Amino acid sequence: MNQTEKHIIVEAQTPASVPYLYGMSPDIIYVPSPFFDMVKRGIDCTAALVGLLLLSPLFLLIALRIKMHDGGPVLHFREIVGRDGKHFFALKFRTMILDADDYLQRHPDLLQLYQKNMKLTLDPRVTAVGHFLRKSSLDELPQLVNVLLGQMSLVGPRIIHPSELARYREYAHKRLSVRPGITGLWQVCGRQHSSYEERIALDMQYIDTRSLLLDLSILLKTCKVIIVHTGA
Repeated sequence: MNQTEKHIIVEAQTPASVPYLYGMSPDIIYVPSPFFDMVKRGIDCTAALVGLLLLSPLFLLIALRIKMHDGGPVLHFREIVGRDGKHFFALKFRTMILDADDYLQRHPDLLQLYQKNMKLTLDPRVTAVGHFLRKSSLDELPQLVNVLLGQMSLVGPRIIHPSELARYREYAHKRLSVRPGITGLWQVCGRQHSSYEERIALDMQYIDTRSLLLDLSILLKTCKVIIVHTGA
């Protein structure tokens, strides 16, 4: 593929087994201009650094509140597969009880539901403090560190555990072509009620249409979601 072809979005026939929203063929990866990557990375680094500096007092308050609640660790480290298949640990403020994994093992019905959607709409493992952090999306603020380290972006596909990659089937390599984001299309498009397949579709839609204008639109909509306390 020559340099000109790399910057052309080609409409392709989507396999019958894959929902229409998955977008382009898995064999076609939209590659923006180098200018896009340079500007996007610059925005990511600047915003992450400024955010960490300005929000440090809030970080401290949240950490103290979590610690006072049950004495457990403040942060949750989740293994993630990122760009080019590299693994890293995404940071979040801990929002669940200390024995969250064991709780699922003791409740097979919830475990089965979680394995299907990789989330529980009304998760009984979430603490009172965690519920507020999730509703306000404050639990994801530590991921600004991941952005600064180049592991994540402000806007991108959802973060996923390595075990989830198989569910992307023939689209897995496309999913690994970009950095995952703190926010994205899923977070601003009815995230409470979307199925796992719909979330994959939104990931693919972002990858196939990503631009600085789309990133700005998603960031603005994310602010609106946070203000009205919807989702998570």
